[in-house]
Amino acid sequence: MPSPRAENKEIGRTAPPGKQRDAFFDNAKYLAIVLVAVGHAWGQILDAGAVETAYRVVYLFHMPAFILISGYFSRSFDLRPKHVKRLITGVIVPYVVFETAYSLFQRYGNDDPEYGITLLDPTYHLWFLCALVVWRLTTPLWKTIRHPVAVSLVLAVLGSVSPQIGDDLELQRVLQFLPFFVLGLTLRPEHFQRVQRRSVRLMSLPVLAAATAAAWWSMPHMKLGWLYHNRAAEELGAPWWTGPVMVLVTLGCSMLLTACFFAWVPRRHMWFTSLGAGTIYGYLLHAFLVKAGGYAGWFRDPVFEEPLGAIGLTVLAAAAVTVLCTKPVQRALRCVVEPRMAWAFRQDAGETARGREPRTDAGVRTPSEKVSV
Repeated sequence: MPSPRAENKEIGRTAPPGKQRDAFFDNAKYLAIVLVAVGHAWGQILDAGAVETAYRVVYLFHMPAFILISGYFSRSFDLRPKHVKRLITGVIVPYVVFETAYSLFQRYGNDDPEYGITLLDPTYHLWFLCALVVWRLTTPLWKTIRHPVAVSLVLAVLGSVSPQIGDDLELQRVLQFLPFFVLGLTLRPEHFQRVQRRSVRLMSLPVLAAATAAAWWSMPHMKLGWLYHNRAAEELGAPWWTGPVMVLVTLGCSMLLTACFFAWVPRRHMWFTSLGAGTIYGYLLHAFLVKAGGYAGWFRDPVFEEPLGAIGLTVLAAAAVTVLCTKPVQRALRCVVEPRMAWAFRQDAGETARGREPRTDAGVRTPSEKVSV
């Protein structure tokens, strides 16, 4: 499992030289980003019952898995300057850059001159970056209070009965997905080892079959909005009291399927393991392809009404996001996805002092002593 020094890395970001990466988490991140891209592609052709069934199953756990991993790697986050800098350069700056880029793409690519740029209303999948900022900043709170998961569930439930929250910064999703992040903060390496047991893998097969059957049954009975967690119950046309029930039920199902997903993630190094270091690139970029296809009307082609068409789209989406996670893409776009921005920050006097060696009375440095700050 990852060393304590590696716990602060953002999801899908490259580790500095000398830091050991864990193949299990890189594998999990790659497989999760493939499911994200495939899910977004399926979302364009939901007229087919089989596609919507698979879409509903995948939407129950692909983002929860991402969020849980994000929480796990945030366990040592605090408000020290180096962590705040990483939050700015690794999350806030990419959000501003790509929110602007997607807004311009909507305006000119979809010939929508009235579409404006706003940082308060995240485009499509960029809500995750907004949520990550909020979750990271509140990490010290969750590490301080007792029963943090229970408190986060209460907040998720309250969000589901609060339509007045509105759309700014996708706060509904921030609240309703919060339990997965908080749960990740409480997990330890042995928890991931336990779900990898053979008994858990065998149990996951009937669970997946049951989830598929339930997804098929739910199509005429349950709106997809319940899986997006971006609306309160009344905004989905349901009585307010159904919000807490549906949130708890869907989060419970998501947690179960997320455990099943982790049970099948390989622990050894695979051909795609190295791509796990670049999943943030795939996440940020793949929606350009999905949106371009929508603007051009590609998804209205009758070929996608056939099983082979849906399979072909699935393979294409998986291949495209795989390419977007590769090293050449990372090198080309690191300046906006992982900028260093040393020029933007003050030098942290505390960190500098910690790196200095104290002097003896004679003025000679003593390497065996360290300054305690």
